[in-house]
Amino acid sequence: MASVHDSLYFNPMLTNGVVHANVFGVRDWVTPHKMALLVLLSELGRAGPQLGLLERRRLNRLLLPLLQGPDMALSRLRKAIEECCPQLAGSVHIRLKLMAEGELKDMEQFFDDLSDSFSGTEPEVHKTSVVGLFLRHMILAYNKLSFSQVYKLYTALQQYFQKDEKKDGADENEMELTNPEELDGKMEKEELDGPLREEEIACSGPLSQKQAEYFLSQQASLLKNDETKALAPASLQKELNNLLKFNPDFAEAHYLSYLNSLRVQDVFSSTHSLLHYFDRLILTGAESKSNGDEGYGRSLRYAALNLAALHCRFGHYQQAELALQEAIRIAQESNDHVCLQHCLSWLYILEQKIFDSCVLLEHSVNKSLHFGLPYLASLGIQSLVQQRAFAGKAANKLMDALKDSDLLHWKHSLSELIDISIAQKTAIWRLYGRSTMALQQAQTLLSMNSLEAVNVGVQQNNTESFAVVLCHLAELHAEQLWMLFDQKIQFERAMNDGRYHVADSLVAGITALNSIEGVYRKAIVLKAQNQMSEAHKLLQKLLIHCQKIKNTEMVIRVLLSIAELYWRSSCHTIALPVLLQALALAREYSLQYLASETVLNLAFSQLILGIPEQALNILHMAIEPVLAHGAVLDKGCAMFLVAKCQVASADSYTPQKKIEALESAILNLNEAKTYFAKVDCKEQLRDVLYFQARLFHTLGKTQERNKCAMLFRQLHQELPAHGVPLINAFK
Repeated sequence: MASVHDSLYFNPMLTNGVVHANVFGVRDWVTPHKMALLVLLSELGRAGPQLGLLERRRLNRLLLPLLQGPDMALSRLRKAIEECCPQLAGSVHIRLKLMAEGELKDMEQFFDDLSDSFSGTEPEVHKTSVVGLFLRHMILAYNKLSFSQVYKLYTALQQYFQKDEKKDGADENEMELTNPEELDGKMEKEELDGPLREEEIACSGPLSQKQAEYFLSQQASLLKNDETKALAPASLQKELNNLLKFNPDFAEAHYLSYLNSLRVQDVFSSTHSLLHYFDRLILTGAESKSNGDEGYGRSLRYAALNLAALHCRFGHYQQAELALQEAIRIAQESNDHVCLQHCLSWLYILEQKIFDSCVLLEHSVNKSLHFGLPYLASLGIQSLVQQRAFAGKAANKLMDALKDSDLLHWKHSLSELIDISIAQKTAIWRLYGRSTMALQQAQTLLSMNSLEAVNVGVQQNNTESFAVVLCHLAELHAEQLWMLFDQKIQFERAMNDGRYHVADSLVAGITALNSIEGVYRKAIVLKAQNQMSEAHKLLQKLLIHCQKIKNTEMVIRVLLSIAELYWRSSCHTIALPVLLQALALAREYSLQYLASETVLNLAFSQLILGIPEQALNILHMAIEPVLAHGAVLDKGCAMFLVAKCQVASADSYTPQKKIEALESAILNLNEAKTYFAKVDCKEQLRDVLYFQARLFHTLGKTQERNKCAMLFRQLHQELPAHGVPLINAFK
């Protein structure tokens, strides 16, 4: 197909070996893809009255990107049409098949019939509409073709259609060899791909002017607003090189190449593309047309200014200063105050690398306001505020200055600078140690939707201001929440492993970050070390404090810990009112998980008091939420408790029923053992193995008993008992 394109789409800039300064020789040309679009428009006109409102709306939304976008494979075009109207997709395919498998005169007749769309008192298509302009361009471009070019176009259409037919045949064979699940996965992957995939953007011939402009504007917008959705740097550069191969004087393509090179920090390519961009502006006369004779000088001074900015970005300050001096000289000769103000801003950036020049910055802000340059004025105010903050000025004065800049932002709809201003406020509050105010400003920016309309439907969430705010949030959370949770996780692991001395050393760190949590953890350690009286005093003080500040969740957790202290002290009846109080609070405040945990503790109390049947009955109320939403350790404790209740209830059963109950308890113990193993909770594993060994002994299963006894002995030697009976606590 490359040879067909080279001969059919002649390069208008090469005549007798001479390169002309014409960006595009023809505005549009006919390709097989565009012929397929013409067939779609023709069939759409025929089937118009038969289409529903929803189908017509979908097709209208599809047409504009198809008319503006690059050529695509026929299979992908058919799929896009099928999603909107399957019946119309079939008609388009049949019409193309008749044309491709017919004769050349069929294609001639098709273009003759297109002209009828504009005839009559009520034509199907208006000449000035988007579709009408496209049809007229295609008819005009087709009429300009010579006979040999018409024949090559017809041959290209046949190849375009046959390629789609071969692909369909290959897909059918693959469907026969592939199971339906794999096929569904492939189709789902294709549906998730974006509208312009990299492998389908590449065009074997040059893009038309409209297609090129659409492609460049789309990619430039993505680079500005959401770089992750733009083409990869290598793929984008390949497409730009393909564009420039046919149209080397296309200035906008050189500028997009410059932006693409900046993404990968390629200083040579970015400098090369930037210089070519301004060279092409002068060569094509684009600047002189819009700015008169002064346009050439304007390109030169802004070229020098952009070159200075480029060198400054890469840290080449000496080269940047030389380029900036050149831009200032040309701007002074042309009396261009706007360019001089931009130069002054960059001069401040270069000078601050050496020393702080507040006078230069204040002069820049005043001049920018005088010449009506709100963007530069706002950036100057932001820089002044930053300098004043580092100099230790009062926060209220800095906020007043930022308020003045915000007025400029909202007045002139400078959405990007609004984000920068909020990020600046976050940094200032962070600098002055006001973390609450910094969090408020950071959340304000992150919750804001972009104020700038983006035609590709992306949010401006990849800007520098968002990155700065996220960094501040990460630092604030690391200092507070992340450190606290890290300490709590280490504490839980130490308690599960029975390393109470390690857990005790972590209490001080938790207390520094959260005093209430620290006192609660200290009481848990004292309880584990059998220092019951000290733990009880601490929990009573904590309970009174939490009730005063109405921290209901902590109140319930403290009540559960107090109840456990009563169990360990053999005061089982005293624990029941405490648990009932905790259950009432949990249900009043709809704390379902804490309510379920309290019910489990009540069941354990009833087991200790000798009523296991009642304990089993109330376990059904709590076991489901715990297994559905609970932590792995809590799931294991719940299943362990169920097994204990089953064994205790089996004493009153008949021998056969007792055996069944014990076997069911062993199964529940296996499940509990699985949960405990996941979190490496060795103390609980030791208890489960001891209990299983006793049950296997009762059932007369010697081999299983010996295996559990051996595993128990290994864990018992690693974790010796602390003077507390093994099976004497819910958790």
